[in-house]
Amino acid sequence: MSTQEQVQEKVDISELLNNNTEIVLYNDDVNTFDHVIETLVKVCNHTSEQAEQCAILVHYKGKCTVKTGEFKKLQAQCLQLLDAGLSAELV
Repeated sequence: MSTQEQVQEKVDISELLNNNTEIVLYNDDVNTFDHVIETLVKVCNHTSEQAEQCAILVHYKGKCTVKTGEFKKLQAQCLQLLDAGLSAELV
């Protein structure tokens, strides 16, 4: 018989809100690769190559984290992605 040890790490709520927020972009059947790439360059300040890689990942894997950072900054960027017709959420 083995004993399993559980460890609970204490994390400050501000750390969770400020540093661990991600924008996840999801695949859809509506938007073109070009539109997704252009939007990621404009909204998330990606390079063309980075935006293209994210678009390919979204297409083949179904989703991709396109940005991480502070909740407040990412909230505005996520809204811009949604306004552009992309499927995205903050996690």
